Amino acid sequence: MFEDLIFALKNFKRSRTRTILSLLGVIIGVASVIVITSLGKSASENVRKSFGSSGLDQVRLTQGYMRRGRNSTPPITFNESFRSEIYAEIPRVKKVWFVNSLSAVLTRGDLSQGVNISAVEHGYLEMCGITFDYGDFFSVSDDVLGAQVVVLGSETANALFPDGDAAGESLVLISDNVRFGVVVAGVLAKQDAGMESTEHGAYIPRGFYEKKIRPAPPASAVVLQAESLNYADGITNAVKRYAEKKTGDAFAISVLSMQSILEQYGKVMGTMSLLLSGVAAISLLVGGIGIMNIMIVTVTERKKEIGIRKAIGASPGMIRMQFLVESAAITLCGGIIGIALGIALSAVVLQILNWVFAVNVHACALAFIFSALVGVFFGFNPASRAAKLDPVKALAEE
Repeated sequence: MFEDLIFALKNFKRSRTRTILSLLGVIIGVASVIVITSLGKSASENVRKSFGSSGLDQVRLTQGYMRRGRNSTPPITFNESFRSEIYAEIPRVKKVWFVNSLSAVLTRGDLSQGVNISAVEHGYLEMCGITFDYGDFFSVSDDVLGAQVVVLGSETANALFPDGDAAGESLVLISDNVRFGVVVAGVLAKQDAGMESTEHGAYIPRGFYEKKIRPAPPASAVVLQAESLNYADGITNAVKRYAEKKTGDAFAISVLSMQSILEQYGKVMGTMSLLLSGVAAISLLVGGIGIMNIMIVTVTERKKEIGIRKAIGASPGMIRMQFLVESAAITLCGGIIGIALGIALSAVVLQILNWVFAVNVHACALAFIFSALVGVFFGFNPASRAAKLDPVKALAEE
């Protein structure tokens, strides 16, 4: 086989144009598969990187589907009793956070900005991995005493303080035509923070919200922090069982897990990459047909060589192996070049998109093996023809 391989490479060198044309279909097919799978994997990695580890250990609960009529679903109130039941009935919950939301207008002189404000408990922003451009988080006393302070998202701060340096400045918060004076505690940095979109919003202590804006309110959303991200899926399922036990309907609580979203996204991207790779692989088959045609022509042109080899004792199996190795060598060379080209194109595209560079190693290995199989499969017919040639007739024709 080694001698056959060396002889095949020498034949490729003698027929460069024919060899290049034979390789094109395989190169294009393999490169297409590599680019498609690399883009799919890079897209998934880029989404995961944008969230980092923040948010992956969180499960967000909101009011779910409510049946109406005779078999109506009783609502679940997110109050302190609910918090206690969660700790008691759902394992692996590290912390239960209550969040309330309100639409308000923040004003400063002639400047005003409509914002969605989240009223959160002390430690919630730190738990979400949120960082500051300048300023600081709420203190425990701010939350307990209901201090009238606010943390601004970067875009909100830019709208109200175009000159910067908002920390310590005063604003007026207007909600339901009621005005509250608030002091800016800090401004958040631009960032992706799991399930929190921080740039256009603002945060106030939940103590301020429940003592002065909406007395003793139930939470509009509850965030469960798992002991580790490995338990997020288990908590999601446990919450659904809890809702069904409590109301008879598993959908009485709407459950959102960032980890499950990323997993579903990964599955969708994987399926799309697989389908597109299947389409790209068609060019491999087309290239294989082209190689078969080239090999049939090659067998016809080399009848004298085949006749001489058989006349001096080469068996049909040896002749068949020679042409199979030659066919496989063509597709393997095309596969190697296609993989290199696919990785290079992927790197260029991902650099332009500013995505994480991630090559699907399994796709590279599969494309390499598949290219070899294409060569063997489509080279079998020409190799069999060569093996069956009668040496007397082959030499007589020459």
